[in-house]
Amino acid sequence: MTEDSVNESAPLLADGSAPTTPAELLVRLESLGIQSNTVMHEPVFTVEESKALCGELVGCHIKNLFLRNKKGAMWLVVCQEDRQVDLKALGERLGAGRLSFGSAERLMRHLGVIPGAVTPFAAINDKTGEVKVVIDKAILEQAPINAHPLVNDMTTALEPADLVRFLEAENHSPEILDLDRPAG
Repeated sequence: MTEDSVNESAPLLADGSAPTTPAELLVRLESLGIQSNTVMHEPVFTVEESKALCGELVGCHIKNLFLRNKKGAMWLVVCQEDRQVDLKALGERLGAGRLSFGSAERLMRHLGVIPGAVTPFAAINDKTGEVKVVIDKAILEQAPINAHPLVNDMTTALEPADLVRFLEAENHSPEILDLDRPAG
């Protein structure tokens, strides 16, 4: 198989471009003056696997929920790894109606990542701004924040303010939501 045929079979984003690579993401962070620290590890697909392998990494460990409503609107919700999220209540708070998880195909098409590698950094791939980013206020009160840099065999740590700055630079100013506060 030639390199061209490999590239032709690689998944593309909704706009037809290739997803950003981890190396390109790290260059983008550096270009924004954002300091980060990235470590390699075995691939992790669940919060439980992440806890087992990344437990020695200090700071806030997150989980990321890629959600959609019946109208096709999409959200990326970033919260603490142990947070239980009531999708019905969250949908009400966001004015989204009933929320469900987006498919792996939709995830790749809009954020350029696979399940297990969902990350706020994936906003870099949503050039059309179709995915709204929501951050649980509680994670912004811990430092550093640990997130996958578009793949699930690496973790990148950065300051909470720098994560927000990155998202703003990628035209995805996050909605900060206090998930500890009940709906209503």
